[in-house]
Amino acid sequence: MKFGLFACNMGPCADPKVAARGEHVVLPDPQSPPSPLAPLAAILDPTVALTFLAAHTSTIRLGTGIIILPQRNPLVLAKELASLDVLCGGRLIFGIGIGYLEPEFAALGVPFAGKGARSEEYLAAMRAIWAMDAPRFEGRFVSFANVQARPQPVQKPHPEIVFGGHTPAAYSRAARLAQGWYGFALDLERAEQSIAGVRAACAQRGRRFEELEISVTPVPERERMLPDRPTAERFAALGVGRLIVYAPRARDEAGLISLIREAEKNLIGKV
Repeated sequence: MKFGLFACNMGPCADPKVAARGEHVVLPDPQSPPSPLAPLAAILDPTVALTFLAAHTSTIRLGTGIIILPQRNPLVLAKELASLDVLCGGRLIFGIGIGYLEPEFAALGVPFAGKGARSEEYLAAMRAIWAMDAPRFEGRFVSFANVQARPQPVQKPHPEIVFGGHTPAAYSRAARLAQGWYGFALDLERAEQSIAGVRAACAQRGRRFEELEISVTPVPERERMLPDRPTAERFAALGVGRLIVYAPRARDEAGLISLIREAEKNLIGKV
């Protein structure tokens, strides 16, 4: 089992001093469902935050969890992520979501309708600019030819791609287009249901489920904010290869460090 830390670009980690030790572009104001955060919540851009963290680390993987792909210019984002992969020595994991906050799309001038198809095409365009000697792409939403964007990523042919989401369409995208699937805020029952969906999508695609790495952020339980070792073992039995811990009650650096140590003790047995 691998372990990760969620929200390294927000909360206490929005302070660079804290981030060095240890995605939403805009938020609706006033907050209204299904917006997950208050309008004044500080969220650093994930590519900028991970580039900063890349300079302060040497071995840990750096993943976006997630970037809302249809809201981004695919060639600009491809350039940013290739640059990040070069600077971190090939440690980037590109986590993708298609988004669900219509006011956010409206503020950015991006159509909410068709965001799934737009995401898939943007990803195909990014793969072309990342891997082709003479990049060319012709699509409904983006087209280009006779251009170069160097350097290309260190990872070949591109960084590891992970799709997030808890819908049949998300499971299908993971099975067809990615090397992993990510489920956020899931208990064991919902994780089991989602992983069954990913398995079914792989079977329909004719792909081995074991080719995908499954990552899950467990939902914090009322009586225990962090998962313990028996819970981690139950997630592993479902096919989860990485638990990404979310520490929502951490409000400052001391609280974050304390929760990281608590998670280490709970999950690994070390103090």
